[in-house]
Amino acid sequence: MTTVTQLHEVRRWSMLGLGVFAQAASAVFVNGVAFLLPALTDRGMSLAAAGLLVAMPTVGLVCTLIAWGYVVDRIGERKVLIGGPLLMLAAGAAAAASTNDIALGALLFLGGVGAASTNGASGRLIVGWFPPHRRGLAMGIRQTAQPLGVAVGALAVPAVAATYGVPAAILVPAAMAGLAAVGCLIGIVDPPRPARTTDVALRANPYRGDDTLWRIHAVSVLLVIPQGVVWTFALLWLHRDAGWSLAAAGILVTGTQILGAAGRIGTGAWSDRVGSRLGPLRTVAVAAVLSMAALAVTAWAHMWWAAIPLLVAASVITVSDNGLAFTAVAELAGPYWSGRGLGIQNTGQNLAMAAVPPAFGALIATSGFAAAYLVAAGLAVAAVPLVPTGRRGE
Repeated sequence: MTTVTQLHEVRRWSMLGLGVFAQAASAVFVNGVAFLLPALTDRGMSLAAAGLLVAMPTVGLVCTLIAWGYVVDRIGERKVLIGGPLLMLAAGAAAAASTNDIALGALLFLGGVGAASTNGASGRLIVGWFPPHRRGLAMGIRQTAQPLGVAVGALAVPAVAATYGVPAAILVPAAMAGLAAVGCLIGIVDPPRPARTTDVALRANPYRGDDTLWRIHAVSVLLVIPQGVVWTFALLWLHRDAGWSLAAAGILVTGTQILGAAGRIGTGAWSDRVGSRLGPLRTVAVAAVLSMAALAVTAWAHMWWAAIPLLVAASVITVSDNGLAFTAVAELAGPYWSGRGLGIQNTGQNLAMAAVPPAFGALIATSGFAAAYLVAAGLAVAAVPLVPTGRRGE
Protein backbone atom coordinates (compact mmCIF):
# COMPACT_ATOMS: atom_id res chain seq x y z
CA MET A 1 0.00 0.00 0.00
CA THR A 2 2.87 2.38 0.75
CA THR A 3 4.34 1.81 -2.70
CA VAL A 4 1.04 2.61 -4.37
CA THR A 5 0.68 5.83 -2.35
CA GLN A 6 4.19 6.98 -3.23
CA LEU A 7 3.62 6.16 -6.87
CA HIS A 8 0.35 8.06 -6.72
CA GLU A 9 1.99 11.19 -5.31
CA VAL A 10 5.04 11.18 -7.57
CA ARG A 11 3.58 10.17 -10.92
CA ARG A 12 -0.10 11.07 -11.05
CA TRP A 13 0.53 14.44 -12.72
CA SER A 14 2.85 12.95 -15.31
CA MET A 15 0.24 10.29 -16.08
CA LEU A 16 -2.37 13.02 -16.39
CA GLY A 17 -0.09 14.72 -18.93
CA LEU A 18 0.28 11.49 -20.91
CA GLY A 19 -3.47 10.95 -20.84
CA VAL A 20 -4.00 14.48 -22.12
CA PHE A 21 -1.51 13.98 -24.94
CA ALA A 22 -3.01 10.62 -25.97
CA GLN A 23 -6.51 12.08 -25.96
CA ALA A 24 -5.27 15.14 -27.90
CA ALA A 25 -3.85 12.86 -30.58
CA SER A 26 -7.24 11.17 -30.82
CA ALA A 27 -8.97 14.54 -31.02
CA VAL A 28 -6.72 15.66 -33.88
CA PHE A 29 -7.48 12.42 -35.74
CA VAL A 30 -11.23 12.53 -35.14
CA ASN A 31 -11.95 16.26 -35.28
CA GLY A 32 -8.95 17.62 -37.17
CA VAL A 33 -9.93 16.00 -40.46
CA ALA A 34 -12.96 18.31 -40.50
CA PHE A 35 -10.50 21.05 -41.42
CA LEU A 36 -9.90 19.23 -44.70
CA LEU A 37 -13.35 20.42 -45.85
CA PRO A 38 -11.99 23.44 -47.79
CA ALA A 39 -9.35 21.29 -49.53
CA LEU A 40 -11.84 18.54 -50.36
CA THR A 41 -14.53 20.90 -51.66
CA ASP A 42 -11.98 22.90 -53.66
CA ARG A 43 -11.12 19.77 -55.61
CA GLY A 44 -14.75 19.29 -56.62
CA MET A 45 -16.30 17.19 -53.86
CA SER A 46 -19.74 18.33 -52.67
CA LEU A 47 -20.04 19.66 -49.12
CA ALA A 48 -22.38 16.83 -48.13
CA ALA A 49 -20.01 14.16 -49.54
CA ALA A 50 -16.95 15.80 -47.98
CA GLY A 51 -18.83 16.06 -44.69
CA LEU A 52 -19.56 12.34 -44.83
CA LEU A 53 -15.90 11.54 -45.50
CA VAL A 54 -14.55 13.63 -42.62
CA ALA A 55 -17.17 12.11 -40.32
CA MET A 56 -15.74 8.59 -40.79
CA PRO A 57 -13.26 8.80 -37.88
CA THR A 58 -16.12 9.77 -35.59
CA VAL A 59 -18.19 6.85 -36.88
CA GLY A 60 -15.33 4.46 -36.15
CA LEU A 61 -14.95 5.93 -32.69
CA VAL A 62 -18.67 5.67 -31.94
CA CYS A 63 -18.88 2.04 -33.00
CA THR A 64 -16.20 0.91 -30.54
CA LEU A 65 -16.32 3.18 -27.48
CA ILE A 66 -18.34 0.77 -25.34
CA ALA A 67 -16.18 -2.16 -26.46
CA TRP A 68 -13.03 -0.26 -25.50
CA GLY A 69 -14.67 0.60 -22.16
CA TYR A 70 -15.29 -3.08 -21.52
CA VAL A 71 -11.64 -3.84 -22.38
CA VAL A 72 -10.49 -1.11 -19.98
CA ASP A 73 -12.63 -2.58 -17.20
CA ARG A 74 -11.09 -6.00 -17.86
CA ILE A 75 -7.39 -5.40 -18.58
CA GLY A 76 -6.67 -1.85 -17.37
CA GLU A 77 -5.70 1.45 -18.92
CA ARG A 78 -2.04 1.00 -19.83
CA LYS A 79 -2.43 -1.65 -22.54
CA VAL A 80 -5.36 0.18 -24.07
CA LEU A 81 -3.48 3.49 -24.16
CA ILE A 82 -0.65 1.79 -26.02
CA GLY A 83 -2.63 -0.34 -28.46
CA GLY A 84 -5.19 2.27 -29.51
CA PRO A 85 -2.68 4.96 -30.56
CA LEU A 86 -0.65 2.33 -32.43
CA LEU A 87 -3.78 1.52 -34.42
CA MET A 88 -4.23 5.23 -35.17
CA LEU A 89 -0.64 5.42 -36.39
CA ALA A 90 -1.05 2.46 -38.74
CA ALA A 91 -4.42 3.61 -40.09
CA GLY A 92 -3.23 7.19 -40.60
CA ALA A 93 -0.10 6.11 -42.46
CA ALA A 94 -2.16 3.86 -44.73
CA ALA A 95 -4.75 6.61 -45.30
CA ALA A 96 -2.01 9.04 -46.32
CA ALA A 97 -0.89 6.53 -48.98
CA SER A 98 -4.43 5.89 -50.25
CA THR A 99 -5.52 7.18 -53.67
CA ASN A 100 -9.17 6.08 -53.50
CA ASP A 101 -11.85 8.00 -51.61
CA ILE A 102 -13.64 4.82 -50.49
CA ALA A 103 -10.42 3.31 -49.16
CA LEU A 104 -9.60 6.65 -47.52
CA GLY A 105 -12.96 6.65 -45.76
CA ALA A 106 -12.44 3.07 -44.55
CA LEU A 107 -8.99 3.87 -43.18
CA LEU A 108 -10.25 7.02 -41.47
CA PHE A 109 -12.93 4.81 -39.90
CA LEU A 110 -10.21 2.43 -38.65
CA GLY A 111 -8.26 5.34 -37.23
CA GLY A 112 -11.39 6.38 -35.37
CA VAL A 113 -11.56 2.88 -33.89
CA GLY A 114 -8.06 3.40 -32.49
CA ALA A 115 -8.93 6.90 -31.29
CA ALA A 116 -11.82 5.52 -29.22
CA SER A 117 -9.34 3.77 -26.93
CA THR A 118 -8.21 6.93 -25.14
CA ASN A 119 -11.64 8.16 -24.04
CA GLY A 120 -12.53 5.82 -21.21
CA ALA A 121 -8.97 4.79 -20.41
CA SER A 122 -7.48 8.18 -19.68
CA GLY A 123 -10.64 9.12 -17.80
CA ARG A 124 -10.29 6.16 -15.45
CA LEU A 125 -6.69 7.16 -14.77
CA ILE A 126 -8.00 10.42 -13.29
CA VAL A 127 -10.63 8.75 -11.15
CA GLY A 128 -8.17 6.10 -10.05
CA TRP A 129 -5.24 8.36 -9.12
CA PHE A 130 -6.87 11.62 -7.92
CA PRO A 131 -8.91 12.16 -4.73
CA PRO A 132 -12.53 13.34 -5.10
CA HIS A 133 -11.81 16.94 -4.10
CA ARG A 134 -9.25 17.24 -6.94
CA ARG A 135 -11.00 15.24 -9.64
CA GLY A 136 -12.96 18.14 -11.09
CA LEU A 137 -9.75 20.10 -11.68
CA ALA A 138 -7.85 17.04 -12.92
CA MET A 139 -10.67 15.99 -15.23
CA GLY A 140 -10.98 19.56 -16.47
CA ILE A 141 -7.28 19.48 -17.37
CA ARG A 142 -7.73 16.09 -19.00
CA GLN A 143 -10.70 17.40 -20.98
CA THR A 144 -8.55 20.20 -22.40
CA ALA A 145 -7.16 17.51 -24.67
CA GLN A 146 -10.12 17.74 -27.02
CA PRO A 147 -10.13 21.50 -27.65
CA LEU A 148 -6.32 21.53 -27.72
CA GLY A 149 -6.40 18.71 -30.26
CA VAL A 150 -8.91 20.64 -32.34
CA ALA A 151 -6.68 23.73 -32.02
CA VAL A 152 -3.72 21.75 -33.35
CA GLY A 153 -5.93 20.46 -36.15
CA ALA A 154 -7.20 23.94 -37.03
CA LEU A 155 -3.68 25.34 -37.12
CA ALA A 156 -1.85 22.47 -38.80
CA VAL A 157 -4.25 20.49 -40.97
CA PRO A 158 -5.43 23.26 -43.39
CA ALA A 159 -1.92 24.69 -43.65
CA VAL A 160 -0.30 21.33 -44.34
CA ALA A 161 -3.08 20.37 -46.78
CA ALA A 162 -2.70 23.66 -48.68
CA THR A 163 1.09 23.33 -48.90
CA TYR A 164 1.71 19.60 -49.17
CA GLY A 165 -1.69 18.06 -49.91
CA VAL A 166 -4.32 16.05 -48.09
CA PRO A 167 -2.14 12.93 -47.53
CA ALA A 168 0.50 14.93 -45.66
CA ALA A 169 -2.18 16.56 -43.50
CA ILE A 170 -3.45 13.13 -42.43
CA LEU A 171 0.04 12.24 -41.20
CA VAL A 172 -0.16 14.98 -38.55
CA PRO A 173 -2.48 13.05 -36.17
CA ALA A 174 -0.82 9.75 -37.11
CA ALA A 175 2.56 11.03 -35.93
CA MET A 176 1.05 12.36 -32.70
CA ALA A 177 -0.52 8.96 -32.06
CA GLY A 178 2.84 7.24 -32.45
CA LEU A 179 4.42 9.55 -29.89
CA ALA A 180 1.49 8.96 -27.52
CA ALA A 181 1.94 5.18 -27.73
CA VAL A 182 5.61 5.46 -26.82
CA GLY A 183 4.90 7.84 -23.94
CA CYS A 184 2.17 5.64 -22.47
CA LEU A 185 4.38 2.56 -22.78
CA ILE A 186 7.00 4.28 -20.64
CA GLY A 187 4.93 6.31 -18.18
CA ILE A 188 1.46 4.84 -17.52
CA VAL A 189 0.74 2.76 -14.41
CA ASP A 190 -2.72 1.25 -13.93
CA PRO A 191 -4.50 2.62 -10.84
CA PRO A 192 -5.42 0.15 -8.09
CA ARG A 193 -9.02 -0.97 -7.68
CA PRO A 194 -10.88 -2.50 -4.73
CA ALA A 195 -10.84 -6.29 -4.71
CA ARG A 196 -13.92 -7.71 -6.37
CA THR A 197 -14.82 -9.62 -3.21
CA THR A 198 -14.77 -6.62 -0.85
CA ASP A 199 -17.86 -4.69 -1.92
CA VAL A 200 -20.76 -6.20 -3.85
CA ALA A 201 -22.30 -2.73 -4.27
CA LEU A 202 -19.30 -1.57 -6.33
CA ARG A 203 -19.94 -4.37 -8.81
CA ALA A 204 -23.68 -3.68 -9.15
CA ASN A 205 -25.00 -2.30 -12.43
CA PRO A 206 -25.46 1.47 -11.79
CA TYR A 207 -27.97 1.76 -14.65
CA ARG A 208 -30.56 -0.47 -12.99
CA GLY A 209 -33.30 1.25 -11.05
CA ASP A 210 -31.91 4.79 -11.47
CA ASP A 211 -32.08 7.13 -14.45
CA THR A 212 -29.38 9.57 -13.29
CA LEU A 213 -26.66 8.27 -15.58
CA TRP A 214 -29.04 8.01 -18.53
CA ARG A 215 -30.11 11.63 -18.04
CA ILE A 216 -26.50 12.80 -17.93
CA HIS A 217 -25.84 10.90 -21.16
CA ALA A 218 -28.88 12.52 -22.80
CA VAL A 219 -27.84 16.02 -21.70
CA SER A 220 -24.36 15.47 -23.10
CA VAL A 221 -25.71 14.27 -26.44
CA LEU A 222 -27.87 17.36 -26.82
CA LEU A 223 -25.11 19.76 -25.76
CA VAL A 224 -22.45 18.23 -27.99
CA ILE A 225 -24.38 19.20 -31.13
CA PRO A 226 -23.81 22.97 -30.73
CA GLN A 227 -20.18 22.15 -30.00
CA GLY A 228 -19.95 20.05 -33.16
CA VAL A 229 -21.60 22.72 -35.30
CA VAL A 230 -19.16 25.38 -34.13
CA TRP A 231 -16.11 23.13 -34.41
CA THR A 232 -16.97 21.74 -37.83
CA PHE A 233 -18.19 24.83 -39.66
CA ALA A 234 -16.58 27.86 -37.97
CA LEU A 235 -13.59 27.82 -40.32
CA LEU A 236 -15.81 27.53 -43.39
CA TRP A 237 -18.22 30.22 -42.12
CA LEU A 238 -15.43 32.69 -41.45
CA HIS A 239 -13.92 32.00 -44.87
CA ARG A 240 -17.03 31.99 -47.04
CA ASP A 241 -19.51 34.29 -45.28
CA ALA A 242 -17.26 36.65 -43.33
CA GLY A 243 -14.62 36.80 -46.06
CA TRP A 244 -11.64 35.85 -43.90
CA SER A 245 -8.60 34.11 -45.35
CA LEU A 246 -8.15 30.47 -44.38
CA ALA A 247 -4.99 31.39 -42.47
CA ALA A 248 -6.72 34.10 -40.42
CA ALA A 249 -9.77 31.90 -39.81
CA GLY A 250 -7.52 29.03 -38.69
CA ILE A 251 -5.75 31.28 -36.20
CA LEU A 252 -9.06 32.43 -34.71
CA VAL A 253 -10.41 28.89 -34.44
CA THR A 254 -7.13 27.82 -32.81
CA GLY A 255 -7.46 30.64 -30.29
CA THR A 256 -11.04 29.68 -29.44
CA GLN A 257 -9.96 26.10 -28.77
CA ILE A 258 -7.23 27.26 -26.40
CA LEU A 259 -9.79 29.42 -24.59
CA GLY A 260 -12.13 26.43 -24.52
CA ALA A 261 -9.42 24.35 -22.87
CA ALA A 262 -9.04 27.02 -20.20
CA GLY A 263 -12.82 27.03 -19.78
CA ARG A 264 -12.85 23.30 -19.07
CA ILE A 265 -10.21 23.71 -16.38
CA GLY A 266 -12.18 26.58 -14.87
CA THR A 267 -15.48 24.69 -14.76
CA GLY A 268 -13.73 21.66 -13.28
CA ALA A 269 -12.20 23.75 -10.49
CA TRP A 270 -15.58 25.45 -10.00
CA SER A 271 -17.27 22.07 -9.53
CA ASP A 272 -14.67 21.09 -6.90
CA ARG A 273 -15.21 24.35 -5.05
CA VAL A 274 -19.01 24.10 -4.91
CA GLY A 275 -19.02 20.32 -4.39
CA SER A 276 -21.24 19.80 -7.43
CA ARG A 277 -20.88 18.53 -10.98
CA LEU A 278 -24.51 18.87 -12.05
CA GLY A 279 -25.27 22.37 -10.79
CA PRO A 280 -22.52 23.91 -12.94
CA LEU A 281 -23.58 21.62 -15.80
CA ARG A 282 -27.07 23.17 -15.75
CA THR A 283 -25.62 26.68 -15.81
CA VAL A 284 -23.40 25.82 -18.78
CA ALA A 285 -26.40 24.40 -20.65
CA VAL A 286 -28.32 27.66 -20.23
CA ALA A 287 -25.29 29.65 -21.38
CA ALA A 288 -25.02 27.43 -24.48
CA VAL A 289 -28.62 28.22 -25.40
CA LEU A 290 -28.08 31.97 -25.07
CA SER A 291 -24.76 32.09 -26.94
CA MET A 292 -25.89 29.95 -29.88
CA ALA A 293 -29.18 31.84 -30.27
CA ALA A 294 -27.35 35.17 -30.24
CA LEU A 295 -24.83 33.84 -32.75
CA ALA A 296 -27.67 32.78 -35.05
CA VAL A 297 -29.25 36.24 -34.98
CA THR A 298 -26.02 38.12 -35.58
CA ALA A 299 -24.89 35.72 -38.32
CA TRP A 300 -28.24 36.13 -40.09
CA ALA A 301 -27.95 39.94 -39.86
CA HIS A 302 -24.26 39.90 -40.94
CA MET A 303 -23.39 41.87 -37.81
CA TRP A 304 -19.77 40.76 -37.87
CA TRP A 305 -18.73 43.08 -35.04
CA ALA A 306 -21.01 41.04 -32.74
CA ALA A 307 -21.02 37.68 -34.52
CA ILE A 308 -17.27 37.08 -34.29
CA PRO A 309 -17.06 37.68 -30.50
CA LEU A 310 -20.16 35.51 -30.08
CA LEU A 311 -18.49 32.75 -32.07
CA VAL A 312 -15.57 32.89 -29.64
CA ALA A 313 -17.93 32.85 -26.64
CA ALA A 314 -19.99 29.97 -28.04
CA SER A 315 -16.81 28.00 -28.80
CA VAL A 316 -15.77 28.25 -25.16
CA ILE A 317 -19.18 27.68 -23.59
CA THR A 318 -20.17 24.68 -25.71
CA VAL A 319 -17.10 22.69 -24.67
CA SER A 320 -17.27 23.54 -20.97
CA ASP A 321 -19.88 20.91 -20.08
CA ASN A 322 -17.85 17.88 -21.15
CA GLY A 323 -15.55 17.62 -18.15
CA LEU A 324 -18.40 18.11 -15.69
CA ALA A 325 -20.51 15.34 -17.21
CA PHE A 326 -17.50 13.08 -17.67
CA THR A 327 -16.50 13.39 -14.02
CA ALA A 328 -20.06 12.81 -12.82
CA VAL A 329 -20.39 9.65 -14.92
CA ALA A 330 -17.04 8.25 -13.75
CA GLU A 331 -17.87 8.90 -10.09
CA LEU A 332 -21.42 7.53 -10.23
CA ALA A 333 -20.52 4.46 -12.30
CA GLY A 334 -17.81 3.28 -9.87
CA PRO A 335 -14.52 1.44 -10.41
CA TYR A 336 -16.01 -1.64 -12.10
CA TRP A 337 -18.36 0.19 -14.45
CA SER A 338 -16.63 3.48 -15.20
CA GLY A 339 -14.99 2.16 -18.37
CA ARG A 340 -18.36 1.14 -19.79
CA GLY A 341 -20.08 4.20 -18.37
CA LEU A 342 -17.59 6.50 -20.05
CA GLY A 343 -17.89 4.39 -23.20
CA ILE A 344 -21.66 4.90 -23.24
CA GLN A 345 -21.19 8.60 -22.49
CA ASN A 346 -18.80 9.08 -25.37
CA THR A 347 -20.76 6.84 -27.73
CA GLY A 348 -23.83 9.04 -27.48
CA GLN A 349 -21.82 12.23 -27.84
CA ASN A 350 -19.79 11.06 -30.78
CA LEU A 351 -22.76 9.50 -32.53
CA ALA A 352 -24.36 12.92 -32.44
CA MET A 353 -21.05 14.50 -33.50
CA ALA A 354 -20.79 12.13 -36.46
CA ALA A 355 -24.21 13.27 -37.69
CA VAL A 356 -23.28 16.96 -37.52
CA PRO A 357 -21.10 17.31 -40.67
CA PRO A 358 -23.50 15.68 -43.18
CA ALA A 359 -26.76 16.80 -41.54
CA PHE A 360 -25.79 20.37 -40.79
CA GLY A 361 -23.79 20.58 -44.02
CA ALA A 362 -27.01 19.87 -45.91
CA LEU A 363 -28.89 22.40 -43.75
CA ILE A 364 -26.26 25.08 -44.39
CA ALA A 365 -26.35 24.38 -48.12
CA THR A 366 -30.12 25.03 -48.22
CA SER A 367 -30.71 27.56 -45.42
CA GLY A 368 -27.37 29.06 -44.42
CA PHE A 369 -25.17 29.12 -41.34
CA ALA A 370 -27.58 31.15 -39.20
CA ALA A 371 -30.23 28.42 -39.49
CA ALA A 372 -27.70 25.83 -38.35
CA TYR A 373 -26.78 27.88 -35.30
CA LEU A 374 -30.47 28.37 -34.43
CA VAL A 375 -31.25 24.65 -34.66
CA ALA A 376 -28.25 23.92 -32.42
CA ALA A 377 -29.56 26.43 -29.87
CA GLY A 378 -32.95 24.70 -29.91
CA LEU A 379 -31.37 21.35 -29.10
CA ALA A 380 -29.51 22.92 -26.18
CA VAL A 381 -32.85 24.19 -24.84
CA ALA A 382 -34.03 20.58 -24.55
CA ALA A 383 -30.96 19.69 -22.45
CA VAL A 384 -31.62 22.14 -19.60
CA PRO A 385 -34.55 20.37 -17.88
CA LEU A 386 -32.87 16.97 -18.28
CA VAL A 387 -29.95 17.77 -15.96
CA PRO A 388 -30.49 15.57 -12.86
CA THR A 389 -31.06 17.10 -9.43
CA GLY A 390 -30.86 15.88 -5.86
CA ARG A 391 -28.15 13.26 -6.33
CA ARG A 392 -24.52 12.95 -5.31
CA GLY A 393 -22.56 15.36 -7.47
CA GLU A 394 -25.42 17.88 -7.35
